[in-house]
Amino acid sequence: MQGFLNLDKPFDWTSHDCVAKIRKLLKIKRVGHAGTLDPAATGVLPIAIGRATRLLQYLPGDKKYKATIRLGLTTTTDDLQGEVIFQESVRGLTLKMVTAALSEFIGKIEQVPPRYSAIKVLGRHLYDLARRGQVVEVPSRIVEISEIKILDWRINDFPELDVAITCGSGTYIRAIARDLGIKLNTGGTLSALQRTFSSGFCLDNSINFIDLEAQIKAKTWNFIPPDLPLWHLSTITLATAPARKWSQGRYIPIDENSENLIVRVYRQDGCFLGLGKQIISDNEKLLVPIIVITDNTYH
Repeated sequence: MQGFLNLDKPFDWTSHDCVAKIRKLLKIKRVGHAGTLDPAATGVLPIAIGRATRLLQYLPGDKKYKATIRLGLTTTTDDLQGEVIFQESVRGLTLKMVTAALSEFIGKIEQVPPRYSAIKVLGRHLYDLARRGQVVEVPSRIVEISEIKILDWRINDFPELDVAITCGSGTYIRAIARDLGIKLNTGGTLSALQRTFSSGFCLDNSINFIDLEAQIKAKTWNFIPPDLPLWHLSTITLATAPARKWSQGRYIPIDENSENLIVRVYRQDGCFLGLGKQIISDNEKLLVPIIVITDNTYH
């Protein structure tokens, strides 16, 4: 039992809640997820099952979101789940002002994660430290945002902005909302968030828990093959004999020219074996096993 599940995470569920639910539904312990979503966020949460959990770190990192940002408001968590610490009417804001400020977030930027986040500082999650009232310096990080597209703009005492964001792994949308407010000399907080794409998985092809339970009960649900989300990696195909040796941990001589390249490894019948790394040792090109997915038994 191995592969992926493209889950549409429900509102008010933690990513850990989702993993626990899937363990119970599938009666399997080995379940993991890629890209934590906050409880208030919905949308794509890639789930790995069985040996596919070892592939999570090799999934592509690009993500897409639809977000609503409320201006004139600041909270402790940078979203509506936190306590309000600042609010004021900002009817003077214009879409032109907001658009200009948003342009400063495109590209590689320095971002300070929210105080309520899963990042560890001093060996503890930031949200644990925040809940205990401990004030610590949150280290900044470099993140990359490739696109922010304005979808809608609603003017009132606390204007709301709907945006579509394409970004790299590690980007906090709550921090964008917070920092946008700062650039506009007011408050900013995230009022809604949906992830529409993550690690190669799209919202259009996701499944919610209601449909998942129904399909499992009807025995019509199937895993997403473990190699499908790894489309961004190159491939190498081995004949049966070297494929058997490779899956047993042996280094296999190859004719490829790339060094230190992670590749998908297949048997000549199309069976996905796992991930390998190309190296050069003593002037010989070798394919080294990194993760073996397929069982060593061949027929």
